[in-house]
Amino acid sequence: QEICNDPRLFVDGISSHDLHQGQVGNCWFVAACSSLASRESLWQKVIPDWKEQEWNPEKPESYAGIFHFQFWRFGQWLDVVIDDRLPTLHNQLIYCHSNSRNEFWCALVEKAYAKLSGCYEALDGGNTADALVDFTGGVSEPIDLTEGDYITDEAKRNLLFERVLKVHNRGGLISCSIKATSAADMEARLACGLVKGHAYAVTDVRKVRLGHGLLSFFKSEKLDMIRMRNPWGEREWNGPWSDTSEEWQKVSKSEREKMGMTVEDDGEFWMTFEDFCKYFTDIIKCRLINTSYLSIHKTWEEAVLRGAWTRSNDPLKNRSGGCINHKDTFLQNPQYVFDVKKAEDEVLISIQQKPKRTSRKEGKGENLAIGFDIHKVELNRNYRMHTLQQKVASSIYINSRSVFLRTDLKEGRYVIIPTTFDPGHEGEFLLRIFTDVPSDCRELTLDEPPHTCWSGMCGYPQVVSQIHVLAAAGLKNQDSQGGADPYVIIKCEGQKVRSPVKKNTVSPEFDVKGLFYRKKPGQPIIVQIWNHNLISDEFLGQVVLTGDPSDRQSVHTLHLQDKGNRRSNDLPGTIAVMLLSSNILTNV
Repeated sequence: QEICNDPRLFVDGISSHDLHQGQVGNCWFVAACSSLASRESLWQKVIPDWKEQEWNPEKPESYAGIFHFQFWRFGQWLDVVIDDRLPTLHNQLIYCHSNSRNEFWCALVEKAYAKLSGCYEALDGGNTADALVDFTGGVSEPIDLTEGDYITDEAKRNLLFERVLKVHNRGGLISCSIKATSAADMEARLACGLVKGHAYAVTDVRKVRLGHGLLSFFKSEKLDMIRMRNPWGEREWNGPWSDTSEEWQKVSKSEREKMGMTVEDDGEFWMTFEDFCKYFTDIIKCRLINTSYLSIHKTWEEAVLRGAWTRSNDPLKNRSGGCINHKDTFLQNPQYVFDVKKAEDEVLISIQQKPKRTSRKEGKGENLAIGFDIHKVELNRNYRMHTLQQKVASSIYINSRSVFLRTDLKEGRYVIIPTTFDPGHEGEFLLRIFTDVPSDCRELTLDEPPHTCWSGMCGYPQVVSQIHVLAAAGLKNQDSQGGADPYVIIKCEGQKVRSPVKKNTVSPEFDVKGLFYRKKPGQPIIVQIWNHNLISDEFLGQVVLTGDPSDRQSVHTLHLQDKGNRRSNDLPGTIAVMLLSSNILTNV
């Protein structure tokens, strides 16, 4: 009440137009707040019990002078409690403030976020992606528009628009900016009215119908458009489709009303998506990953694991090996195994490092440069990797709080290796994996099978063998079309690994591996090929391998043979396998 006589948390509801940036360089945070204000279900999570927290002039005695807000940090929602004292100069708010002098929700959210970050100073020059994640618990995906050739490649641009539209329609938050290439470029205004080195909130994405009356329905011409807001609450785009441009004559009055079109210098403006890709260099999509089974939209299965990079002089205990450039230590990082159980699945992976606490004394906390690689491994691997295997995907390495990757993976087992860029750095991280079906993701902590009280009686493995079945050729035709549906089974000492079925081929590319810790090295390894049928599967042939560690031949191409006593009889087809065996169990 020292600032105004009639303080309110909200005046006429909450809107992205409420916010104006103050004297700290946190346009990134204000842009994120603008996006948040347009999503009722999201801001009610950040501002819980908002009706109870509102000032009630009829019950002044119930006002306690404190507020609480919630932010998502490192896998959990944190409650942040603050008092109602706000920094002012000449009785004016210094930092984020509202259009209405007596509305304080944005100033209070900013104060709570500053407390979480250490101080107001820590909000200077932050990252919009971090704020969007902290408001939602979502996953942020930054896209560099300069690298994707979106200006000239119309098909690629249309695909990006559909993805941005989908994120917007499903309740996600979006922000964008134009890179500043030098300090002088920061917040420099371009001739088109846009500002460099400055975060904008995306407040709407839609296909706009052109034309008037019935003609607009029959002609059905639509334009991909995007609406943004400058956190300053002024300075807008002045090119095509800006507030006063003649292009708006192509749109009917009802369509303009539906779009919420206004002619005011309020910092909000529309652009075509083509112009957007021409001028803006970065866009951040914060997806709200849907894990509810009650939803009509795609439901994801989420696995969340906490881990840490820790240093040790013992190579088997060190968990801070740096990126793949450091080949001697790369595999000394944390390793996480997961399964893709469909023929092909879209996989979303996010790694977030724990924010370093910032205070006035310590200065701003610096992020480590982090990233991760994904390797395809044996279908039955349960212990840590000790030799490099096929890399199928990798993220960028960047010193941001989180790194995201979307990739398509074929059925099989994979290992994610999150790393810092340089070895020896320590820190905690949160790994989140989203798949269509449960991935059974878990950390690999053991280097080899453990010694137990049964090891003396039942024996302990003497040799480790990795069998890589590459392909087969010339298999027996099984149907009228001259094809087969083959799969591989690898057997060793009572254990077996089965590959996915390859459809309609007599020359399948299997590319499947099995790993066996062998107590009886004298017993053979058997690789069989079967044909998948509806009623009963049919045996197509097998090969028998010794798995001798001294056998160093890289690839064996062997003729398929029959089972049992008829083993000497050759069957149609050959199989190519690679075999790697070692007496040292931590060599594979």
